[in-house]
Amino acid sequence: MTALIILGVIAALALILVFWIVGIYNTLVTLRNRFKNAFAQIDVQLKRRYDLIPNLVETAKGYVKHERETLEAVIKARNIAASAAEAVATNPANGGAVKSLMGAEAGLAGALSRLMVVAEQYPDLKANQNIAQLTEELTSTENKIAFARQAFNDSVMTYNTTREVFPNVIFAGMFGFTPAELFTVENPAERNAPQVKFS
Repeated sequence: MTALIILGVIAALALILVFWIVGIYNTLVTLRNRFKNAFAQIDVQLKRRYDLIPNLVETAKGYVKHERETLEAVIKARNIAASAAEAVATNPANGGAVKSLMGAEAGLAGALSRLMVVAEQYPDLKANQNIAQLTEELTSTENKIAFARQAFNDSVMTYNTTREVFPNVIFAGMFGFTPAELFTVENPAERNAPQVKFS
């Protein structure tokens, strides 16, 4: 009789332990899916920006014929950033891919800034209605990217914190839950969205 009671208590404790570990696992899965979804929102806005940039460059081409290098640099930076974004979109939990995207985005921001400086030197370009509309859309998209990046970073922070607290940290590694990378801007000068107003 005593042996049955002891076995019953051990079985109950084992069952509680199993449910507790399942709870930790399910929480980590939920939080990982949440930050993946948050990156999907960034991805939508990045794709919109990547679609706007060639139109902006194409419209500017007619006015800044002597600035071919600058225009080509913008398109090259856009293509690099688009490729990096695709890599992250396939697996937002890949910290290396997120870091590559951050670097590519910094390069794109620099190239766009140089284009805007060049464009300021051409009054006809600044007065062009298509350029005004494209730059307004690009500025709006930059703001949406900033908000989406904030939501992504909040989700990553929640995931990482939950993953690192005891006792979750013991099981997180066993179940393959690796740390997620924040999507930050490394250079303080690049923390502001590129200014794309021609006024």
